[in-house]
Amino acid sequence: MNFVRMTSAEDPMYEVARALYKMSFPAHEQREEGGQRQIMDTPDYHFDLIYDGEVFAGMILYWQTEGFLYVEHFCIDPGQRNQRYGQRALELLKEKGKTLILEIDPPTDEMTKRRQGFYERAGFHVNSFSHVHPPYRQGNQGHDLVVMSWPSKLEQAVYEEFDGYLKNVVMEDV
Repeated sequence: MNFVRMTSAEDPMYEVARALYKMSFPAHEQREEGGQRQIMDTPDYHFDLIYDGEVFAGMILYWQTEGFLYVEHFCIDPGQRNQRYGQRALELLKEKGKTLILEIDPPTDEMTKRRQGFYERAGFHVNSFSHVHPPYRQGNQGHDLVVMSWPSKLEQAVYEEFDGYLKNVVMEDV
């Protein structure tokens, strides 16, 4: 398994990846098309396709800083699920040797509880910070999310660094 970084929306796989993205996340959790194209070549931003040999398995979109990696979006193609691609992709990301941070919806139903369990089995920890993700679309409000991290829970200072980075860099042009 490997990641292939895409730095341009002109890449032949962009439309395939974009279709998976739109199918995998509700509209309020998606970047608009123009905003996505705009950040593709940002040095901190990784729009990585997940491959197993020649098989496109999914994508992981993350931001890499000196201190941590923030996983903004992560999804596996529905036709490729239950083959441990998600777990294997997270293991590859862990090899970068940085703290991993991601957000999930609060576990209120079967699907959200299963998602939290998936990340916990992968070694992630639930953090107790009250966290609101800024809106991706004008006119929308931010939404409450649960912050998870690996290899351990975040210290307050690291959470504050992440939250500032999220608001001032990740969401700057939204």
